[in-house]
Amino acid sequence: MHLPPRRLEWGSSSNRSHAMPVRQLPVEVVNRIAAGEVVERPASVVKELVENAIDAGASRIDVFTDGGGRRRIGITDDGGGMTRADLALSVDRHATSKLDDEDLLRIRTLGFRGEALPSIGAVARLNIVTRHASEPHAWSLSVEAGVKSAVMPAALGQGTRVEVGDLFYATPARLKFLKTDRTEAEAIREVVRRLAMARPDIAFTLAGEERAPVTWAAALPGAPGRLTRLGDILGADFRGSAIEVRAERDGVAVEGFAAAPSLTRANALGQYLFVNGRPVRDKLILGAVRAAYADYLPRDRHPVVALFVTLPPQEVDANVHPAKTEVRFRNAGLVRALIVHALKEGLAREGRRTAANTDGAALSAFRPSFAPRPTNWDWRRSPAYPVRPMPSFDAVAASALAEPGQAAFDVGAPTADVRFEAQPAADLLDRPLGAARTQIHETYIVSQTRDGLMVVDQHAAHERIVYEKLKASLAKNGVQRQILLIPEVVELDESTVEKLLDRAEELASYGLAIESFGPGAVAVRETPSLLGRANAAGLLRDLAEHMAEWDEALPLERRLMHVAATMACHGSVRAGRRLKPEEMNALLREMEDTPNSGQCNHGRPTYVELKLSDIEKLFGRR
Repeated sequence: MHLPPRRLEWGSSSNRSHAMPVRQLPVEVVNRIAAGEVVERPASVVKELVENAIDAGASRIDVFTDGGGRRRIGITDDGGGMTRADLALSVDRHATSKLDDEDLLRIRTLGFRGEALPSIGAVARLNIVTRHASEPHAWSLSVEAGVKSAVMPAALGQGTRVEVGDLFYATPARLKFLKTDRTEAEAIREVVRRLAMARPDIAFTLAGEERAPVTWAAALPGAPGRLTRLGDILGADFRGSAIEVRAERDGVAVEGFAAAPSLTRANALGQYLFVNGRPVRDKLILGAVRAAYADYLPRDRHPVVALFVTLPPQEVDANVHPAKTEVRFRNAGLVRALIVHALKEGLAREGRRTAANTDGAALSAFRPSFAPRPTNWDWRRSPAYPVRPMPSFDAVAASALAEPGQAAFDVGAPTADVRFEAQPAADLLDRPLGAARTQIHETYIVSQTRDGLMVVDQHAAHERIVYEKLKASLAKNGVQRQILLIPEVVELDESTVEKLLDRAEELASYGLAIESFGPGAVAVRETPSLLGRANAAGLLRDLAEHMAEWDEALPLERRLMHVAATMACHGSVRAGRRLKPEEMNALLREMEDTPNSGQCNHGRPTYVELKLSDIEKLFGRR
């Protein structure tokens, strides 16, 4: 017998347990819910309290933590302080002194929600001591698990001292989500670092049981003071490679410092972004930084930058995240374009700066290391010193230079090896990259300047030259092509052929004309003139590999730059090719005239520089 399906009525025993009356939540529960959004971890508490001190006009802020901030957090500032009435109201929800009216589109302070202090007091033991200039003495107030005490007289100079103890003792479950004391202390350190970078005019001290005290003194106003603070926080490497960047349009200004492409990180944590003095993590700005550095860095490396965006308050919405770590721009396209322009202009201006010019890495590689020698060791009998007659230097040089000269730099067939350039021209010694003296391992050009020497990677250098020429040619009147008398047929697997044919139009814009030649084959009919006699098969395989990583979200310009970079790699002088003196000097001169020649388009340095004074130090002459 089949019974009809049972109908469940509202309020029946099967679902009665889920029906609950609507009720108003107690204030304590409301505050704890709010605390879950604002106070995620001890670093969140430090961020909110330090921002309050900055908004109060402090010129010095001291931060102390214990137990990773779990046991104690202390923030002391010399700001304006609060009156007795303001102190009593400050621990109530949605009470703030930072909004003159109800207009959330004109926010000029870091804090404005009025939730920080009541949220902290809801989950911890909070004590505030403050003194306003108009008060005869300081006042003190305590809040424990949302219950506040009466306001009491206290002793303190002008400013405010806030202490937070036993964080999350009122919500024990939250303690389980905290990391180790060391990890939480590092998160606090990062928060203070970011706020200190945003305000170099304020002195900061960070101390605690987990670390030795560190103090960042107040810096002078302007770019020099900002670089001083950034160097103190990010290190001497950043200070030595920092490039000042600036752009402004329609009331929006972007300024700051970007590290030369020689200083990179394995992740994007070295990118510090500030909007109207507020540290943020904005995807739009991160994407703009990545686009600006695309021609300089390998795919797995990230730049180090500190950028400060300033714009009218009504042009940016800071009220999109409870912790105020995200913002939304009214004209996002303008902000992105300014960031890309500022970074590209700065990088192009310092295009020949390399790692060896700044961090001493090349010098450390040359440091001699000595091992004890046998007492009867004779250097003349060493295997590295075969006994054979050695020709004089003049004979070697004369033999090397006896070949016909070459008037211009040629990327054609390999030429004879040259080991020595006897007498460099005096005018070439004064050029930035000097006069070519020799080529070693058929890969590196050694040149001499007035005060040192250069070691140039010939392939990396010429790769950048070809790449910049391709970009310039495309922007001006299109890439010049050469038609092959006999089309070159390249056999590839069918999926690779499909990828290439789908992008045939984009490839044609760079002078590479391909068409289908039956299943699993492509016919190459035209190639860019700049590439000379390129290896079509290798070029097409590399292009197909890059295209496999593209998606439709990648802008067309970036896709074209990837094509240009791959072509430049195949069209440049290869390692292992022997060059004549004229060819080496021509390559150096082209490098000097090419923007961004300090790095190839894969991010590797094209040359390293050793000053004569540094070489003398290596040999103990200084």
